[in-house]
Amino acid sequence: SSGINAEWPLRPGETANHKILYNTSPVSLEKDGDGTITCVGQNTVRNEKVVLKGFDKVLFAIGRDPNTKNLNLDKTNVTTDQAGNILVDEFQNTSQDNVYAVGDVCGKALLTPVAIAAGRHLSHRLFNNESSRKLNYENIPTVVFSHPPIGTVGLTQKEAEAKYGKDNIKLYQSKFTNMYYAMTERKPKTYMKLVCKLPEETIVGLHVMGLGADEMLQGFAIAVVSGATKKQFDQTVAIHPTSAEEFVTMNWGLSQ
Repeated sequence: SSGINAEWPLRPGETANHKILYNTSPVSLEKDGDGTITCVGQNTVRNEKVVLKGFDKVLFAIGRDPNTKNLNLDKTNVTTDQAGNILVDEFQNTSQDNVYAVGDVCGKALLTPVAIAAGRHLSHRLFNNESSRKLNYENIPTVVFSHPPIGTVGLTQKEAEAKYGKDNIKLYQSKFTNMYYAMTERKPKTYMKLVCKLPEETIVGLHVMGLGADEMLQGFAIAVVSGATKKQFDQTVAIHPTSAEEFVTMNWGLSQ
């Protein structure tokens, strides 16, 4: 969702010995005579067949379906979509009075902290007389715990350009090697990107891929949610030596 991978293709040696195939979908799996697995895929951009051989295991990240089939919702006025997700409004109300739903079962932002936050806001609204309390589903920070990890909050470049217009968006980007790898043969890169809305350069998207991305994102997410600007980032003193300091010294990065 960060849009980082497609815009900054990784080169050999920049990851932990991983090969990343872009725009490629698996088509079939075949068991070879030696017991290994061959994965056949299709590159949707070049319209080419891709064959990968010699795997012991194949892992599919296919997501999950809502577990609502056995709730007998057809006996109630609670409505669902075709996938079985329970439909709710912005206050987590279902289509039946006094019945509420939060979390993955609603089919939106399928993250445990989102479910906790939505439940907390709902509890305050129902039991603490805070009638306008609700979760804001915009600017939810998300991390992909891959190697390297990827962190993202806010809009991607494409989303920002579609929402505000290309001429109203300014980008700041940076690529560097962490000091952690200064003495190692392998030199994985860290990628950072700020998506700013003109004229104030309000930061509407912040994306990072690299060592420590998962830990640094929480603090920067607070800044994005609070409407921080690039100028405020520039006015913040860096903590050295860290990767996070690049976000507040990115005047030396690429901008357009």
